[in-house]
Amino acid sequence: MRSKLFVPGTRPELFVKALGSEADAICLDLEDAVTPSRKGEARSVVRKLLQDGSAGGSGKTLIVRVNGMDTPYFDEDVMAVVQPGVHLVNLPKPESPAHVRRAIAAIERAEQANGVDTPVGLLLNIETPVALRTAAALALADARVVGLQLGLGDLFEPLGIDRREPAAIAQAMFATRIAAGEAGIYAYDGAFADIRDAEGFRADAVLSRRLGYLGKTCIHPSQIAIANDVFRPTDDEIAHALEVIEATREADANGVGAYVVDGKMIDIPFVRRAHAIVASARSLGLLPA
Repeated sequence: MRSKLFVPGTRPELFVKALGSEADAICLDLEDAVTPSRKGEARSVVRKLLQDGSAGGSGKTLIVRVNGMDTPYFDEDVMAVVQPGVHLVNLPKPESPAHVRRAIAAIERAEQANGVDTPVGLLLNIETPVALRTAAALALADARVVGLQLGLGDLFEPLGIDRREPAAIAQAMFATRIAAGEAGIYAYDGAFADIRDAEGFRADAVLSRRLGYLGKTCIHPSQIAIANDVFRPTDDEIAHALEVIEATREADANGVGAYVVDGKMIDIPFVRRAHAIVASARSLGLLPA
């Protein structure tokens, strides 16, 4: 899921284009992109798309961002959008592990009501001070939590923190990634609002990839190619990973526990990383299966 494209739930004319784009995932949005007066309309439009099966058959990871649990829309949103083919519900502003578990209970009720056989996962937004401080506890709240998504706009703007401040960005990204790592789930990068600033988007994406993030949110189709490029394993990374795996086979055959590849000491953590790079490369068609 290198790239995830947001699509407002009130813009059905964009659905076909989004599903035909190069984005790895589509996030149908019922929250920030929809005004209160159109929440019911967006919910109905998204439910219709999900029920006709075309979105689920697109081959993309299908996500719906619902409204927060502190709004009057949450329960109806979940009941409408937890449909066959949906992979993830994106939950804004979780406040506590109990909060997360209540959201999952709502998803489970919707699965039963809508005949969903494959459990729907939960992607949690880390976009408030309390969520950043308790991110690991949120991530560990339930096995249905599959990822933490960092939302720097929501996190920084109310606090008067400059969205472009490198030190603040790096600290928030690092804290979220470590929390996700404690739970054994992925961290995902949020949106970059300045659509005209392609280099700013790329810089954000490069940093998040260096910090171990899975991919980046796109709010415009022009950002998709950048995200896909940044979060693709490089040719050098793939070549080094293959060397590490081959050296590991030889070391195992000779009973060697630690060894050197390209001047670097290699042991188990590096071997695991090499296998992850090769698996990613194969999933993208960069290496034969």
